[in-house]
Amino acid sequence: MRSENGFRRALEHGETVLGASSETFSPTVIETFGRLGLDYVWLDFEHGGPSPYDSTAFEEFTRAAEAADIELLVRLPAPEPPLVRKVLDAGVRTVLLPRIETASELRRGIEAAYFAYDGDVGNRGVGVGRSGEWAGYVDSFVAGEDDEVLVGTMIENERAVENIEEILAVPQLGFAFVGPADLEISMSAGDPTAKNHDAVTAAIDRTLEACLAAEIPIGRIRNDPADAQAAIDAGYQIVRIGGDISSVREVLGDRLDEIRG
Repeated sequence: MRSENGFRRALEHGETVLGASSETFSPTVIETFGRLGLDYVWLDFEHGGPSPYDSTAFEEFTRAAEAADIELLVRLPAPEPPLVRKVLDAGVRTVLLPRIETASELRRGIEAAYFAYDGDVGNRGVGVGRSGEWAGYVDSFVAGEDDEVLVGTMIENERAVENIEEILAVPQLGFAFVGPADLEISMSAGDPTAKNHDAVTAAIDRTLEACLAAEIPIGRIRNDPADAQAAIDAGYQIVRIGGDISSVREVLGDRLDEIRG
């Protein structure tokens, strides 16, 4: 049987999880991140990677994650229930839903991840996949899977911030993650090049306060170690501290500049 979802257990115990993104979608990078001691790998299928409907690709990602004892945090391209079910059946346990604006949108996505939901039957089906160890309907799998799945929501547009309390009240929401760049575009009044830092900062602060009040873990990107520690001190439990492409650019770029003088 697969081990517990360490990402979910850490959040439940009030711990901080640190991760990095893999824009290359490489199983080797996933395994390397695990060996480094990171808690999770961020895979962003909204903006890159293979088709999120390709379960064979996820099989390789989840095998690499299991080999190095690290969790995958998979951002989907859309909060579509069929896609949520497909990715979970392929072995992923932590998914992040983008473009959420209302509680009703979020509820549909979360309900699709659970066999039992909010005191009733959920909207997840049973199929032969890697999450069930290719066995199909097995009582032990169905009974235990809901304890390992975790669904989060992006807070990345102005309407989501306006509806933040209702969004955070959706049953079985596992966490929220702030998207400052998309927030800035959303709050630009139609000019994506306009900078509205004060309003964006206020929106992020409101989101953080609402999450802390609702006891919903919240995350954000903080690459600088001092900024990451400040975020943790402020109450962020999920921090993304970089990625494979940015690390290559920074390390090799600096070396190249130094060698070429």
